[in-house]
Amino acid sequence: MKPSAFDYHAPRDVGEALEILAATAPHGKVLAGGQSLIPLLNMRLAAPAHLVDINRVPELDTIEAGGAGVRVGALARHAAVERSDSAARAQPLLRTALRHVAHPVIRNRGTVVGSLVHADPSAEMPAVLVVLGGSVRLARHGGGERDVPAADFFTGPMESAAEPGELAVSAFFPALTPRTGTAFAEVARRHGDYAVAGVAAVVSLDDDLRIRSARVACVSVGPRPAPLDVTEECGGRPAATVDWPSVARAVSLRVDPGDDIHATAGYRRHLTGVLAERALRVAAGEAADG
Repeated sequence: MKPSAFDYHAPRDVGEALEILAATAPHGKVLAGGQSLIPLLNMRLAAPAHLVDINRVPELDTIEAGGAGVRVGALARHAAVERSDSAARAQPLLRTALRHVAHPVIRNRGTVVGSLVHADPSAEMPAVLVVLGGSVRLARHGGGERDVPAADFFTGPMESAAEPGELAVSAFFPALTPRTGTAFAEVARRHGDYAVAGVAAVVSLDDDLRIRSARVACVSVGPRPAPLDVTEECGGRPAATVDWPSVARAVSLRVDPGDDIHATAGYRRHLTGVLAERALRVAAGEAADG
């Protein structure tokens, strides 16, 4: 199939893009990588009257890494963020999770911010943003910018807090605090497919190597990636003595997956527990290694 007719716009800077989005709202759609949008257009699951192509806006193609974290511009490709050593040093979970995103040819074109705005609960990057407590920066013509915390950004399956006329210009992934480790684990029917289930984990230890905080965000088990704090289940014990299987069971009991053609709800729940144990162990080990 081919997409329905639309007017094509190719702004040259952010200001022009915001003007076009304001004039065409709510009938405008932003094109960045297009790896999710183009199939939707071709299958006519989306039929915007206006397509705003931001690929000629170089100021959005940025990756800024520092002591506070990593800010990824709206045109930064998955592959560019994955290959960025400065981004990996500031926030290693980005590289770890991006290696699970689709296939290299998709990562060469798709964008991190585009994946977040698409808000697919089966995608990896929304879970990463949520478990790290990151945010998305939205801009509007004449209205400045606003930063939306990850916990508020994903409002439902394929739904985000971005309003008509707004452009997601960047996303921020906070850096790790000392003695903090991260991990990502998922299972897919084939490598590169959407995950049947997945878990992003962050574990922090105190100076005595006891669990200070532990949290996960799960993939493909609900309408949006919700953070689950399992610090209490760890009991403040040293990482080496935590009963990780019990902690993982608590995770599996707190998710609410559904049935589909790929897996039953029961299988997804069980798999989430298995992956949670694996990811939490790895994250705790990284934290203990400093």
